[in-house]
Amino acid sequence: MLRAPSLLALLCLMSACASTQDQGYPALVPMESLLSDAPLSPSPAPALVARADALRARAAALRAVTVVDERDLSAQ
Repeated sequence: MLRAPSLLALLCLMSACASTQDQGYPALVPMESLLSDAPLSPSPAPALVARADALRARAAALRAVTVVDERDLSAQ
């Protein structure tokens, strides 16, 4: 019963791990360029602030929803 799903999962994992021969390794870059303190351009801060505000507004809207239990409706 579990043989077919496990075989399918194994085949999917094996195909995901396979690679073609034309793909090379990524180019190596100096460590200093990865660890630099230079600011990112463009700055992601405004987009992150806008997303956080939208999430806060969504959370407030979800908190305001009143949940009615179905059992309460049938008792009336």
